[in-house]
Amino acid sequence: MSKIRDNWEGAASARPRFHGRRSGKALRRNALDLIDTLLPRLAIAVPEPGACLNPLALFPHAAREVWLEVGFGGGEHIASLAEAHPDIGLIGGEVFRNGIASLLGHIQARALGNIRIFPEDVRLLLPALPDASLSRVFVLFPDPWPKTRHAERRFICPDNLDAIARILRDDGELRVASDDPIYVEWAARHLDSHPAFTKVLATVQRDTLPEDWPATRYEQKCLAGRAPTFFLYRRRSR
Repeated sequence: MSKIRDNWEGAASARPRFHGRRSGKALRRNALDLIDTLLPRLAIAVPEPGACLNPLALFPHAAREVWLEVGFGGGEHIASLAEAHPDIGLIGGEVFRNGIASLLGHIQARALGNIRIFPEDVRLLLPALPDASLSRVFVLFPDPWPKTRHAERRFICPDNLDAIARILRDDGELRVASDDPIYVEWAARHLDSHPAFTKVLATVQRDTLPEDWPATRYEQKCLAGRAPTFFLYRRRSR
């Protein structure tokens, strides 16, 4: 069994407090094998405090720019982007082991070489990324934590938006989506009030989105119920 799997739960005390699932139903043998063999080749280690990470250096072939997806779920969105943009390096952050295994399956099946995985709380990675080092950040269908007493757990918040604003280049994109009305109102309020971002798009009409905005599995499921809202913001010039 790989060191990554052996230590999956062992470093919990060193992490910021994370609210949510880290694992789900038992994984199949092939998924466990991918975690043992493929993940160690693609995983980004938790940076040491004060470290500075060059995101372009994470990829074996020259990447034109680097994008980050925060909480990639089953990996459908990031895998589709990687396949459509082989000259872009993509970093996916996700703590849910089953989701990581799902993305590894996409990477293996499509022979994708331009994805790197941060299998931890992305808040541990953001401080190590240089200023203006990313061109896009995606926060798609995050856990809405709809109860008022859990509001501080929502990823879209002033501190995290400050961090994203720092690492996004001028004119870089922040794409956000949710189907939860409480989270939609919350996200819009915080995004609209942040001085580093300007709104480009806020819509429930998928056909108005940029062409390279593939659907996630969660989005496809929620379309049968609540219509999601999609936000696109740009980083203002410094």
